[in-house]
Amino acid sequence: MARDDSARAFVASHRDDGTGDLFGIAELCRDFGVTLRALRFYEDKGLLAPRRVNGTRVYTRRDRARLALILRAKAIGSPLAEIKHYLDLYGDHGEGRAQQLNYVITRTDTAIAELEQKRAHIDATLAELRVINQSCRAQLESRKRPAKNAA
Repeated sequence: MARDDSARAFVASHRDDGTGDLFGIAELCRDFGVTLRALRFYEDKGLLAPRRVNGTRVYTRRDRARLALILRAKAIGSPLAEIKHYLDLYGDHGEGRAQQLNYVITRTDTAIAELEQKRAHIDATLAELRVINQSCRAQLESRKRPAKNAA
């Protein structure tokens, strides 16, 4: 527990006028609705690189922004390898931002085309299923009519 208190004290002492330049792992987990295990996993995959204070993880604004990007990219189905590639393009000081933007444009163009193709296939399948469904309903209805008339 002393280690956690030491890390909390370090984080608190490095906040800039309440703007929160440093964050503890529990704080990020709470703010983003992720587990400790998830953050450690992202760290193991090289997506996050928190500082260590007495063995405790301390996250910067950059780590926080990266986590937001990771979660957003995961939500739209991006694999972790692509997310890492995108984050790595940024560089240490944003020098790769144009490369990131080009990467996102290429990736989203491809994803949009794939989804539009899937949607066209789904629409065609739905239309075919509706025809089959209507045909079966009509056949069933025609079978019921003679039975009613015979009674």
